[in-house]
Amino acid sequence: MSDFNLKNYLSFWSKKVDEWIDNYLKPHSKYSVGLTEAMRYSVFAGGKRLRPALIYSAYGIFESYFDKVTPFASAVEILHTYSLIHDDLPAMDDDDLRRGKPTNHKVFGEATAILAGDALLTKAFEIMTDKKINQDIPAEMMLEATHKLAVATGDKGMVAGQYADIKAENSELEIENVTFIHQNKTAALIGYCTELGGILGFANEKEKEILKNFGQKIGLAFQIYDDVLDLTGTTEELGKNAKSDLENCKATYTSFYGVEKSKNIAIDLINDAVAEIEYFKTPARPLVEIAKFIVKRNN
Repeated sequence: MSDFNLKNYLSFWSKKVDEWIDNYLKPHSKYSVGLTEAMRYSVFAGGKRLRPALIYSAYGIFESYFDKVTPFASAVEILHTYSLIHDDLPAMDDDDLRRGKPTNHKVFGEATAILAGDALLTKAFEIMTDKKINQDIPAEMMLEATHKLAVATGDKGMVAGQYADIKAENSELEIENVTFIHQNKTAALIGYCTELGGILGFANEKEKEILKNFGQKIGLAFQIYDDVLDLTGTTEELGKNAKSDLENCKATYTSFYGVEKSKNIAIDLINDAVAEIEYFKTPARPLVEIAKFIVKRNN
């Protein structure tokens, strides 16, 4: 795999997830067509589909029946999209751009954006607990996967991070506060994604823990590098307003350590994560390549 092409690899899994979501996410009533339109607008607004790729890559360490994974990978991407819609709302970060396009509330209005996010959140659990869709998933595995997703994205994870982020604006903070925000708002879901691949691949408890730790480390690095890109990237490159964290007085690593030291912290986290995932040897190569990409991207 010395000629591993990460761009093509990510594109392959992105297309697989996009096709599945496109077939599944349809209006269920003539009265809710506009809601579905708002949901689809954000789901298909672009993006690297990094989280599904991590799920597939972790699963691939153990098994190769990838069609089994697609509904779960799609569900996680749908849930991630909900978090972005709500994150952009005027009551949250009040962003006008997401992935180079107007944010959901700018196109559909704030009320519809809230409802679209709500619908996507619940849609994820609808998909993951549908036995007709997931005929090859044992009930115990389905329960573990959905429970751990709820933990990673609720008040013990992503929502807690978002709350702490809001409360931190214009406040005097310690670096521990910022780390808590990043670990929960971003790293918790990414750690879940790599662990989910292990869950679906019948990994043992040690293997799932290694995968979760790997994901949490690269997730923290991902958010720290986002802090860097907010200061060094352009609006065109980022697909959102550059320097918005600075303007909104957000809690960031760069506000404590500056750009260069923050970069080095992110790189050290990636190196630690890669060292940990070497436990799985060659089958973990896709995860290694994704991890390295996190600190080389420009958006």
